[in-house]
Amino acid sequence: MTERRHRPAEADADRGLRAAAFDLSPEPALVVGADGALTAANEAAEDLFGQGLALLSRGSFRDALPPGSTLVSLIDRAVEAGAQVRERGLEINLFGHPAFEADGAATPLADGCVLLTLHVRGGAGPGSERTPDAAGLRSVVGFGRMLAHEIKNPLAGIRGAAQLLKSGAKAEDAPLAQLIVDETDRIRRLVDRMEAFSDDAAPVRLAVNIHEVLDRVRALAANGVADGLILRESYDPSLPPTYGDEDQLIQIFLNLVKNAAEAAHSRGDGRGEVTVSTAYRHGVRVRAASGQALRGAPLEVRVQDNGPGVAAHLRDHLFEPFVTSKTFGAGLGLALVAKLVGAHGGLIDFESAPGRTVFRVLLPIEP
Repeated sequence: MTERRHRPAEADADRGLRAAAFDLSPEPALVVGADGALTAANEAAEDLFGQGLALLSRGSFRDALPPGSTLVSLIDRAVEAGAQVRERGLEINLFGHPAFEADGAATPLADGCVLLTLHVRGGAGPGSERTPDAAGLRSVVGFGRMLAHEIKNPLAGIRGAAQLLKSGAKAEDAPLAQLIVDETDRIRRLVDRMEAFSDDAAPVRLAVNIHEVLDRVRALAANGVADGLILRESYDPSLPPTYGDEDQLIQIFLNLVKNAAEAAHSRGDGRGEVTVSTAYRHGVRVRAASGQALRGAPLEVRVQDNGPGVAAHLRDHLFEPFVTSKTFGAGLGLALVAKLVGAHGGLIDFESAPGRTVFRVLLPIEP
């Protein structure tokens, strides 16, 4: 690594780490010190921003970011967690360069610094379109249209059988039979939408109590894939309503809880746990689906499990279609979850290490 990318005060002991982290990486990478100053940048970062470290490091890195920057939030979360944190769809607005969109990862270093790496989607540079997932999702949609009418007939039979069971069930079993009826109706509504689905279709958005959605998801999971696990919840009761489609929100979080439960079960020691929590994050903004503006998305839902973690080779592509570690999985769940979250004007990201994986969904509140 050349001297121009190091400050003279940096110790020789750091050079091996910086050489590995920077010179061997094709991705733009920056090191931010504990005091908020930029201490190093690799060649890819200098090329991206068109400036050397001497110019990039003038003033505080944090002070150069706009108010409410998700980049600052990413760094703070990495320091707090003590582990790498990743986030998709960050708006990068640095060093007077025109704003562009990229995925980011923040990794705490032993000396209190944070390694920040950026992945510009498509590898084309600022302003490039984020389209890698579009073709795969279109094929999924086409396949769904073909299957939609085949699904409706067995659904009608399941619903009728559940109603018969409910009429003759004991009082304590009636709620489970009603749950089958309700879920069958919800699947039917989803199938109806699939038939008329297009990439431009928007969710039918109303004020929704996110805790009612999560309670519904918990009931479904407790009687299904999460049976035998410890299910915990930590809710902020003061949260305002989100602005979304209730059926689609149930689909989003049921997929996430199902994945978390499967990961927790894979421990094999009977101590699997899944925790769902909510919080309000002031100042959080995400790019709108049109890519033309930022909008507030302060309502946070986290789904955490204590499973083995996401395999390293899958992390950069986890939200793309047909990417899965499951033997019999199709790899469609998280791709569709990401699409639905984006359609709601929200954001999904994750952080993962052995024994702790957290998926975080940010949603707008009712206007």
